[in-house]
Amino acid sequence: MKLTCSQKELNSALGITSKAVDANSTLPVLNNVLLQAEGKRLSFTTTNLEIAIRYWIETDIKNEGQITIPSKLLTSYVGYLKDDKVDISAEDGDAVLVQTSDSKTKIKGIAATEFPPIPMVEKEGEVVVSSDVLLEGINQVVFAASLNTTRPILAGVYFNVGKDSLTMAATDSYRLSEKTVKVQKSSGEISCIIPAKTMIEVAHILGSLDKKQDVTVVISKNQVLFTVDKIEITSRLIEGQFPNYQQIIPKESKTTVTISTSDLSLDLKRVNLFAKENNNKIILSVSGSGIKITSDSTQLGEGTVELKAKVDGADSEIAVNSQYMLDVLGSLGTDEATLKLGEKVNPMIVQPTGKEGYTHIIMPLKI
Repeated sequence: MKLTCSQKELNSALGITSKAVDANSTLPVLNNVLLQAEGKRLSFTTTNLEIAIRYWIETDIKNEGQITIPSKLLTSYVGYLKDDKVDISAEDGDAVLVQTSDSKTKIKGIAATEFPPIPMVEKEGEVVVSSDVLLEGINQVVFAASLNTTRPILAGVYFNVGKDSLTMAATDSYRLSEKTVKVQKSSGEISCIIPAKTMIEVAHILGSLDKKQDVTVVISKNQVLFTVDKIEITSRLIEGQFPNYQQIIPKESKTTVTISTSDLSLDLKRVNLFAKENNNKIILSVSGSGIKITSDSTQLGEGTVELKAKVDGADSEIAVNSQYMLDVLGSLGTDEATLKLGEKVNPMIVQPTGKEGYTHIIMPLKI
């Protein structure tokens, strides 16, 4: 293998693919990035056996070949290079020589034959959606997924592709987020559960794009493939049936509150200084003039704050987890939030004011 490429492109490719490197793996080759020079393309591939990321650049390839190199070491080294032009060549099949105008460095690797094969995704369904739309959707649902892997289904994001829409949902059984977005192209009805960790990495990559682009999502029986620009992200799917969450979303409410998102977030953070000592429990008391937020008395003290808001309906009261409130408020993307309350034992709905397609519910705590 022998080629010349740009330091900037090389650094960008290594930065993106490093997201799938498992630094704690006992299999040394999983700490490496697979470099494959073929035709006019140099591709970079990494995997932790659950997710794989492939990125390619067009460059001047003199001799084709492939090898794996420690990802962290190569990424750090390339980041320190001053020259834009970088020459890379394989030596003796288990090392690469990286040269610039003022340096020559040999980095030992592992033969490409040791790298695990990336599974092919046989298309059963496909959806095309704009990167900015998908990014917003992921950010509005993924935080509600469970961090506990004892129930794998809850550690994923539910994807339900319709004729002209995509619905994403996630829940940890204490809160739930659902986002429906319009798509540009769809092969029809298909659903799957994608690991939340995969969705977080997809969001990181989409957030790094210079401009919005189309994202093609191909779904098979047990794999999913995201393709955008020069990047491919392959992930396993979670087997099982996602909970029938529609039945727990309240169909009506007795009180609707419209309030400044930033003001509510700031005041929640103040009260949360004390609520943290009591599992983040706060009480929201709604009356005609607005909302009063109260924490229980703890060893540190207690907090109370009152906010003005537009209230429609009866007075109401509910106890919820303050951190859950802060999480969803940070994802709304609107100046105002709408809260919908029913009885004390019913979930509270949080939605962005004036923007359809997103619903978040928080289960109540005992008062």
